[in-house]
Amino acid sequence: MRRRDFIVVLGSAVAARPLAARAQQPAMPVIGFLAGATSEGIPFATAAFVRGLREAGYVEGQNVVIEYRWANNQLDQLPAMMADLVRRQVAVIFAGGTPAALAAKAVATTTPVIFETSADPVQLGLVASLDRPGGNLTGATQLNVEVAPKRLELLRELLPTARVIALLINPADTALSDAQMKEVLAAARAFRLELPVLKADSEQEFEAVFRSLTQLRAEGLVIAAGGLFTTHAEQLAKLTVRHTMPAIYKGREFAAAGGLLSYGSDLAESYRLAGIQAGRILKGDMPADLPVQQATKIELYLNLKTAKALGINVPLPLSGRADELFE
Repeated sequence: MRRRDFIVVLGSAVAARPLAARAQQPAMPVIGFLAGATSEGIPFATAAFVRGLREAGYVEGQNVVIEYRWANNQLDQLPAMMADLVRRQVAVIFAGGTPAALAAKAVATTTPVIFETSADPVQLGLVASLDRPGGNLTGATQLNVEVAPKRLELLRELLPTARVIALLINPADTALSDAQMKEVLAAARAFRLELPVLKADSEQEFEAVFRSLTQLRAEGLVIAAGGLFTTHAEQLAKLTVRHTMPAIYKGREFAAAGGLLSYGSDLAESYRLAGIQAGRILKGDMPADLPVQQATKIELYLNLKTAKALGINVPLPLSGRADELFE
């Protein structure tokens, strides 16, 4: 071989070596992220999931890829979207919200799944027990069903003479809505309150709900926990102000936007815990052996400006218990 030809061949080999090395590097694991809500509605929760992953050693775009899927509150689309993620053979699936979790249980029979739900995952049939899930699902929960009666109690504390307080649920989010309705109806009977149940499965129905509150002579409104209402918490708060309706929901954003009261678990915390769980699965842990995590912190927010506009005197003990007051 002539010297010139040898230099050309050697140069080609050196140039090709980095390409070959890159080709041999393992592909980054992929997490399928499916939620029933909209991306615009819960950015704080999505960020918390990514933060949990980082705590477990995974940074999006560096050593893990996340494929996002949003049902935009079209809950009947969740099974097909879940099936698509399974076909793509992602390493693990995150199912955000009770409807997504139930879709995962039905469709993703072998793929590891991390869920997030406000309901009891044992009663939903997602896991055998909180300590030993026993299948391909585990995840994180909030205490929003358990505290649903407390929302009615808090609103009644501000409206001691009220006799009619309504409950708003999303009928499309059947499992979560039914669980909360059962708890709140029992509390209403104990308080001797009339509790008409109103339904909305899209934001287009909100206006009709608030018009019917007047017809029912409702003096207050409890909004059930759920993805649709969380996505539109600010819109609902503004409707309560426009219709001068004392109301309570679960998230800080509701009170911050003018809603009278917010009381419930921290959604961001449960998403963070789910992110940590997803990271553990990527490291080789099995869902069956990972206990379901619980976001146990309950937060109370009170809008004093709204209370004043509604002519409501807030008892000092109640305002003193609030995690934050909006004035």
